[in-house]
Amino acid sequence: MLIEKVPTQAAAIRQSLVAQISTGSLAASAKLPSERDLSELFSTTRITVKQALLRLEAEGCIYRENRRGWFVTPSRLEYNPITKSHFHLMVERQQRKVVTKVISASTELASPELCQKMALAPGSKLHRIRRLRYVDNRAVMFVAHYLKPGIFPGILERDLSQSLTLIYQEHYGIQYGRSSFDIYPTAAYGSVASHLKLAEGSPLLLITRINYDQTGQVIDCDREFWRHDAVRISVDSQILVTDIARL
Repeated sequence: MLIEKVPTQAAAIRQSLVAQISTGSLAASAKLPSERDLSELFSTTRITVKQALLRLEAEGCIYRENRRGWFVTPSRLEYNPITKSHFHLMVERQQRKVVTKVISASTELASPELCQKMALAPGSKLHRIRRLRYVDNRAVMFVAHYLKPGIFPGILERDLSQSLTLIYQEHYGIQYGRSSFDIYPTAAYGSVASHLKLAEGSPLLLITRINYDQTGQVIDCDREFWRHDAVRISVDSQILVTDIARL
């Protein structure tokens, strides 16, 4: 005899919220009622409500911001790392609003890890540019760029809220060639967590990219910390096949 499993109260709350999100009753970026209000609405405890919310957060359906509450997650940004499109253009092509804010720009000693990744001598210096990326007014990615100063003299005095790709092309005659990627999950701590308005230990997707110019020389390294619910990595192998055919 087949026994139908009765959903727990937390599962029932989750199903109710998913249904409201799916039908548009709770629109993208809409703020959810407070945990206290939800516990009263569903006649349950805040602990049970929190269980349902945490599961929805893990599934990428909702997100929370420190001291602000819970919100419905907007649709994910499609990101194909093989393409050569810069961030602003990629977002605009998906009919989304994009803003980049500069957090800091300085010259510092390269870490041993960066020296190895970028084929630098120990004790070398790099320009470090830290920026915060917004999509539809939501901070979705914290990025640290590491540039070779000898290749980009004076770049720290330029408007770094603009596309670095375009700055490279227009002021230094440099275009991106190939790139290598490391992509893996991590957690938000310190300045990354605070700038993305995340609780310490919240899940992130870290994309580390080493970029080469048109001559094959390493020019910079990007470390992108994405909210796990803000991006979908989508790779089209046809693009790679087309690029190989041009070689």
